[in-house]
Amino acid sequence: MRYAQGGGFTDARRAARERVRLEAVGRFEDGTKNKEIAAALRVSERSVERWRRQWPESGEEGVRSKGSPGRPRLSAAQIARLEYELERGPLAHGWADQRWTLARVKTLIGRLFHVSYTIEGTWRLLKRHGWSWQQPARRAIERDDEAVELWKKEVWPQVKARRRPAEPGSSARTRPASR
Repeated sequence: MRYAQGGGFTDARRAARERVRLEAVGRFEDGTKNKEIAAALRVSERSVERWRRQWPESGEEGVRSKGSPGRPRLSAAQIARLEYELERGPLAHGWADQRWTLARVKTLIGRLFHVSYTIEGTWRLLKRHGWSWQQPARRAIERDDEAVELWKKEVWPQVKARRRPAEPGSSARTRPASR
């Protein structure tokens, strides 16, 4: 499961994990073996091995956390521009109707910023910035809107009325418990 902010940790917890990485660097300099560092810091040997490989190349900075891999790819200015463009509507961007679908927003982001999002990533981006979903661009060809409205007005109230639970003390039948 992914978490919104860097693994679901608080700022204090993330800072503590960063201190563990820097403590490992201090032990590298002392010549301590990976297995001993891992045991002392209560981390996996693979993590220590990875940090040790990064340390000679980039020093302390190479060992520091790079942050959450799922951080937003659009800047605040780009988000502001996206919101402006969304408010202009789909017609302004060449679509035939006034419905923003996730696929259309994804395409718009690609056109404007040359950044590729998945449909799910687009949904998360929009949700994070207070936008909600709209209906899809396509409907079934065989859909009969008049029949749907008639069903809502005449059939659904009857179905809904039958589903009401029996009042306590009424003579409604109950099912025997299944075995």
